[in-house]
Amino acid sequence: MAEGQKVKVTCLGQIVIALFMLGCVAGAAWSFGLRPTWPPSFAGYGGGGNTPRPVDPGHGATHSPNPAPTPQSVPTVELGIAYGTEKERWLKWAVQEFVKTPEGAKIKINLIPKGSLEAAQALLADDKKIHVWSPASALYKDVFVQEWQLKHSKNPIVKEDVLALSPMVFVMWAERYDGFISKFKEINFTTIGQALQEPGGWQAIAQRPEWGIFKFGHTHPNSSNSGLMTLVLASYEYNKKSRGLVLKDILDARFQGWLFGIERATSGMSNSTGNMMREMVLKGPASFDALCVYENVALDYLKNAEGRWGELRVTYPKINMWNDNPYYIIDAPWTTPEHQQAAQIFLDFLLTEPIQKQALVHGFRPGNPTVSIKEADSPFVANSRYGFKIDLDEIAEAPKAEVINNLLAMWQRSVGK
Repeated sequence: MAEGQKVKVTCLGQIVIALFMLGCVAGAAWSFGLRPTWPPSFAGYGGGGNTPRPVDPGHGATHSPNPAPTPQSVPTVELGIAYGTEKERWLKWAVQEFVKTPEGAKIKINLIPKGSLEAAQALLADDKKIHVWSPASALYKDVFVQEWQLKHSKNPIVKEDVLALSPMVFVMWAERYDGFISKFKEINFTTIGQALQEPGGWQAIAQRPEWGIFKFGHTHPNSSNSGLMTLVLASYEYNKKSRGLVLKDILDARFQGWLFGIERATSGMSNSTGNMMREMVLKGPASFDALCVYENVALDYLKNAEGRWGELRVTYPKINMWNDNPYYIIDAPWTTPEHQQAAQIFLDFLLTEPIQKQALVHGFRPGNPTVSIKEADSPFVANSRYGFKIDLDEIAEAPKAEVINNLLAMWQRSVGK
């Protein structure tokens, strides 16, 4: 009997030991993350396909305390990009797409809309929110670099690249365009100046007194690149050259009388090309008959204008310049290596083919040369009847910093709007 009881106790002990071992195995499995998922994933529900939903770290996801580093991983960082509003529609779309990428989950992009010169002046005033400067063109770059070096004794630009290209255009309401051409035969700065000085306004130009005076606009040259570009192109036209604009050319009294006669009669003077084009489309011919703007801005608002006030027409200055929409990664006291790495990652993303194709949709000539602008669905081909074209007549070079500085100073002294 005693021997039987001993056997019974031994069997019970074996059961206890077995249960204990099973518990250990289960606990180990749990600690290594082999646990059931709850709530269950509904892959494909609502159009998700087979792609699993991302897990919100704040709602029960478990992460290894020391995740293995990846080659492109960067610390979470906020990146401030001061950009010209001519790129607003494209950049806002691009940021929405970037957020969907693994890198975009780690980098917060803060888009800061500023006129090209306005952003440069903000950097020189130590605006610590800006880590990347993306003006409409490199026209003001030399001035900015010289002023930065005087203050910080080093180059402010770590890396630069071209995002997209856009020349300048004159954009005018189609009905006004027909009346203008009937009298002046072509649109250039000389004929625009003549129309602005015409005391009879549209009555003298096209026998349309109900249109009032001729109203031409461009942005403020001390704030916005397109306003400065307008002054430079007018200077080249007057001097009948496309390169080598020097101080002697712009200090000529007859030139100054001609240019500032146009400028004193010019309307608007917004600090944003995109905002000025938007105002023209919203308010119609009552605000402007014509503007000098970027090609991409005219293309981007083409259909909006047609649905409100009628068709637009564009023409290209015979001597033109490229707005190359550079992307400058800034080396400032407030920028860290993490900011610069994040800026490079976003730059690489902007230059990918899908993002560059969307730039084309918004009227830019992509900076990525693999994206064609001559296909049938290209906006330049599809909208050729409005005056858009691919090939330009003559491209001028950017003047030196001393010419830019003096031109702006003379404008401020003579016009000062």
